[in-house]
Amino acid sequence: MRDKLTLTYEDRGEQVVKNIARPVRVWRVLLDEAASSAGKMSRAPRRYWRGGAVSLAGLAIAIVTFLIVQHLSLKPPHTAASIPPPEKPALALPVIPSIVVLPFTNMSNDREQEYFSDGITDELTTDLSRISGLFVIARTSAFTYKGKAVKVQEVSRELGVKYVLEGSVRKADKRVRITAQLVDATSGDELWAERYDRPMSDIFALQDEIAKRIVTTMNLQLTLLKQGVLVTQRTNSLEAYDYYLRGIEFFINMLAAKSKQDSLQAQSMFEKAIELDPQYSDAYAWLGWVQFSQGFLQWSHDYAVSFARAIQLQQRSIALDNLNSFAYAGLSGVYDFTRQYDLSLAAARRAIAVDSNSALGYSALAFVLCDLGKPAEAISPIHKAERLDPHGYGYYAFVEGRAYYLMGRYADAIPPLKISLESPDGGVPSLMGLVFCYVETGRIDEAKAAAAEIMRINPQFSLVAQRQMCPAQPTICDRIYNDLARAGLK
Repeated sequence: MRDKLTLTYEDRGEQVVKNIARPVRVWRVLLDEAASSAGKMSRAPRRYWRGGAVSLAGLAIAIVTFLIVQHLSLKPPHTAASIPPPEKPALALPVIPSIVVLPFTNMSNDREQEYFSDGITDELTTDLSRISGLFVIARTSAFTYKGKAVKVQEVSRELGVKYVLEGSVRKADKRVRITAQLVDATSGDELWAERYDRPMSDIFALQDEIAKRIVTTMNLQLTLLKQGVLVTQRTNSLEAYDYYLRGIEFFINMLAAKSKQDSLQAQSMFEKAIELDPQYSDAYAWLGWVQFSQGFLQWSHDYAVSFARAIQLQQRSIALDNLNSFAYAGLSGVYDFTRQYDLSLAAARRAIAVDSNSALGYSALAFVLCDLGKPAEAISPIHKAERLDPHGYGYYAFVEGRAYYLMGRYADAIPPLKISLESPDGGVPSLMGLVFCYVETGRIDEAKAAAAEIMRINPQFSLVAQRQMCPAQPTICDRIYNDLARAGLK
């Protein structure tokens, strides 16, 4: 602008300006000298002064604009997306060694073999859970990480464990290759890694070897042998084992999709496994759970027959393996629904005694305590179940909600019951609890909406049949089912 304005300038050199990273060259406008210079001559034409003033204003605006732009450019962009959500607080590590077995990756070319890699994960989790000096996260929570790229440090924070076991399975040409590594999840350090390449006939010895190696590495003083729980093969029949794993897959799909067809498929797989190996304890236990589920979901023609069959199967499983915590937990559930409360309580306690990491055992204990008229005592064991299985909270939320409404705390029961609807196990039982709580709190319209959802999920729903199998005490059952009828269920 030097030659365009009737003004004099003084170079003040480079100056440091606030909020600008680099020095800026500054010029001073000498208005007084310009005015005296104009006084020695005839007055400058008005248009020159007016033009100079306007230009000076424009210069000021330009400088201010420049400073504002520079200031803003130094700030990070202010968008909602740039603000990360607050992290959940890390779960505290247990005082004893803690571990989670993440789902082993299926490296086979055939996606149909996914059930096999999942089964290896399940078997290792079960074997490790039997060690009383070890804290083991339940399968439900472990499998929320399936197929996800996740840092072990995140797993440690979210699940509250020190160790992570991860690996892969490749099954082809009657051989299986398993890679496994144990990681200190708090630091990310790899403690050991192994690759096992064996014929399929050695799969059980392989599982035993991996579990023992983990125990040794973690410096546990007690071995499986000292605890009297040796990791041995559960069946000598590989074909039976294959059907067993497929049955588990169908059972899990049944829970997620509320599918009667998946239930029948699971039943068929477990029955084939038992046919091939009549001494297969785990197959009997899972088949017992299928029969129990078919009964209380009203998928069988006669729920009483299904319950009786479930009891026989779980008892057979326990007769073959009296350390089968899964079978004890299932037996506790069926006894509870048939109002054999003392037997149910004993079975739940036995499930925990043989496997202190049995989240299902603690939830079974909480359930029967509710039906024994002790719902306040159920809160502690259900919280233990939640801690052992953090991502399986949906089911435990249902049991927690049930405990609250049996205490008469209907408003407190509604939030956990709503949460339970989001889990694979959620459904008709959770909705029935919500209907009851809504009626008791005067929210009739919401009760009717929940009742309509029950009929949508299960058009064959029968209030009479449900009333007959109600596990709670008769007086509370009467109140619950009267409220369900008020909401329109029949």
